[in-house]
Amino acid sequence: MKQYLKQKAILLRKKGFSYSEILKVIPVAKSTLSLWLRSEKLSNIQKQRFTEKKYNSALQGGAAKRKKRILITRNIINKSKNEIKRIDQDSFKIIGSVLYWCEGAKQKENNVSQGVVFSNSDPKMIKLFIKWLHECLDISNDDIATEIYIHETKLNKIDKIRDYWTSVVGFPKNNINKIYIKRGKLKTLRKNTGENYFGLLRVKVRNSTSLNRRVSGWIEGICEQCGVV
Repeated sequence: MKQYLKQKAILLRKKGFSYSEILKVIPVAKSTLSLWLRSEKLSNIQKQRFTEKKYNSALQGGAAKRKKRILITRNIINKSKNEIKRIDQDSFKIIGSVLYWCEGAKQKENNVSQGVVFSNSDPKMIKLFIKWLHECLDISNDDIATEIYIHETKLNKIDKIRDYWTSVVGFPKNNINKIYIKRGKLKTLRKNTGENYFGLLRVKVRNSTSLNRRVSGWIEGICEQCGVV
């Protein structure tokens, strides 16, 4: 019986089976199997099979880990999302002010007449900013103009990009005053440079120099209340 099992193990090994696969069929100790097969050399084809199996196993393991990571991430996001309760007007005012502090054009000593200008490629951030303009600053759509900035490599998608930003902001197409083309080599660490690339949208509020100063006051007030001045 042992001789039969040994010959069967050798045959399976020659077919390119791994030790773990053989042990599922041959009920012997791993040390015994190792002794039986120590003189068996693998051919190039058998080695290739092992390599492919390891690669496929790694892919499956990676896919399983990624699926688990996605599930964990989603659970954390859902839990933390529910921690955000109703946002009142004062809270929204602070949110928009900090958002503008990060991504908006600020007045400086050499440019004290800077109006309200906000630029970003994130559609949710753009929508949140426009909602903030409406609800906290009483700015109508007639007072808002938009501009698109895209790289020259995406000129063939210009109509699609215009339609995309029009759907994001909910304005008519003629609200987009200009489309600026970025020239030169595309250098970026962003991942959304393929079909998901829609450039950047700049939102400008007309005649908004005083409005920018008002927002600057809110930002200073936030800093004072947080004790960072």
